[in-house]
Amino acid sequence: MLSSRARAWLTRLESGIAIACLALISLFPIAEVVARRFRTGVPGSTDYIYHLVLWITFVGGMITSREDKHLSLSVGLELMQEPFRSWIQAFTSCLSTAVCASLAWSSFYFIRVGIDASRSVGALPRQAVLMIMPVGFAVMCLRFVLRAPRGWVFKIIAASGIGIAALLGYPLFDYTHLFVWPLSILLAASAAVGTPIFVVLGGLAALLFLNTGGTIAVIPNEAYTMLTGPIIPTIPLFTLAGFILSESKAGERLVRLFRALFGWLPGGLAIMTILICTFFTALTGASGVTILALGGLLSFVLIQNKYEKDFATGLLTVNGIGSLFPPSLPIIMYGVVAQINIKKMFVAVLIPCAIMVLGLVVLAVYTASRKKIQRIPFDAGEAGRSLKESFWEILIPAIILVSYFGGITTLVETGAVTVLYVTIVEVLIHRDMKAPEFANAFLKSIPIMGGVLVILAVAKGLSYFIVDAEIPMKLAEWLQAYISSKYVFLILLNIALLIIGCLMDVFSAIIVVVPLLIPLAHVYGINPIHLGIIFLANLEIGFLTPPVGINLFLASYRFNMPLVRVYRDVIPFFLTMIATLILITYVPVFSTFLVEIFFP
Repeated sequence: MLSSRARAWLTRLESGIAIACLALISLFPIAEVVARRFRTGVPGSTDYIYHLVLWITFVGGMITSREDKHLSLSVGLELMQEPFRSWIQAFTSCLSTAVCASLAWSSFYFIRVGIDASRSVGALPRQAVLMIMPVGFAVMCLRFVLRAPRGWVFKIIAASGIGIAALLGYPLFDYTHLFVWPLSILLAASAAVGTPIFVVLGGLAALLFLNTGGTIAVIPNEAYTMLTGPIIPTIPLFTLAGFILSESKAGERLVRLFRALFGWLPGGLAIMTILICTFFTALTGASGVTILALGGLLSFVLIQNKYEKDFATGLLTVNGIGSLFPPSLPIIMYGVVAQINIKKMFVAVLIPCAIMVLGLVVLAVYTASRKKIQRIPFDAGEAGRSLKESFWEILIPAIILVSYFGGITTLVETGAVTVLYVTIVEVLIHRDMKAPEFANAFLKSIPIMGGVLVILAVAKGLSYFIVDAEIPMKLAEWLQAYISSKYVFLILLNIALLIIGCLMDVFSAIIVVVPLLIPLAHVYGINPIHLGIIFLANLEIGFLTPPVGINLFLASYRFNMPLVRVYRDVIPFFLTMIATLILITYVPVFSTFLVEIFFP
């Protein structure tokens, strides 16, 4: 076991590398924008940015393992009592260790065989740069052993995963095919008791490749291709910008502004909550971050102004509509996977999302009128003061839209400009953050990036297998044979996507499910842009669908309420969202109208 001093040194090293990678990812695009003004460029900057993303993925994954923050569905584990709980945790640690050990070895093999030793990343040997992949998986493997429940028996069970991985991958072991399907079922079922999502997806991909006689080196190969893609750097950039905002007092300033502007309307404070959450989530890209960052403040404001606690809890739990507004990362990822112009997706979501916001506003106004909630008198002076105070934050969407849609910057450069802008606003103008708080925003964002990007990396391998096995085409043929109606298909699609939204995070769902849906949509004559709106709206609603929507767990944690109480509180908002979803699904013009105008 490592001494406490050695662990502290490793923690500082990992955190320092991650912060340095994030800083460089932010600075290189800014340097490109500046250099372009002088008709020049930064040599090798694109290659550096792509491979810095690779590093932040695996260093972030190591940190996420260290802090035990990998995305998982642990509702089943939370219902268990000791000692059964510890045995199950040891079992999931064993699976996680086996998968990470397999991916570590296959990554090393991919680098040794698949990467030309003469190639470089700028001035650095490419093989050396890519070694972060096997190192990252190996460190995660070790940490899954160390984080197993206390006791040598549990540690040995966790460590046995390394032996299982070695046995299944051994070339002379002729019985691998006998274990593939039982292990696949076991791995999929283990997701319900806390096995990290990336382990489940990566393990399933590895088993499926082994079953067909393929090599699991395809997984790191596809992961490398995915992570060094042209759009992926936007994920860490916009995530970092969102965390800088959430760690500052930007949320308080925006609450004051929206309260002053809308508090005098019927249901004004509820409308304020909807708009501020939509605005904030669009910038952070994660509704869960908004619940944790602003939930306490907004709940206090609503309850102080005579809104019932169940209404406040339900409203704040359903706050994630903003993740469908530009520059939301799910929109970007869908565009990448479905190969749709990102600008078209940004334009297409505006009307459907406005409809969803309007649905919640109508419910808020109705509730306030029925409960006779007192309005706040409009104060022009307060509105002016709050607008002046939050002026710089209000400009953020305009800066993003003008710089990107105006052709001034690429999407990655827009993300970097956003990071630079919010840094200047929060650190230099408002002075909300000193160096420790600013560094803390970086550190808090890293587990989110690491968790999401590692999922994307391994899910790409599973997606490759699904497409290579022609599963989408076979599924399309089967559906054509039994379902002839487009409208019946849309009903079944919505039901399936709601379930997927409960069980999977949005990024892995996009990578795994979208390649299946695109051919099906073509069969039934559904516009892929319209399909994207339906897909993203369903997943967001899935996050608040009882019993296992992720936002329900976050709300229970943030508001210190039993899950059953949160289930009850969210029902009217859930039904409202379902009503708007039906409208969006069956009236495709809402999704295509603006696209046809701006992109004739």
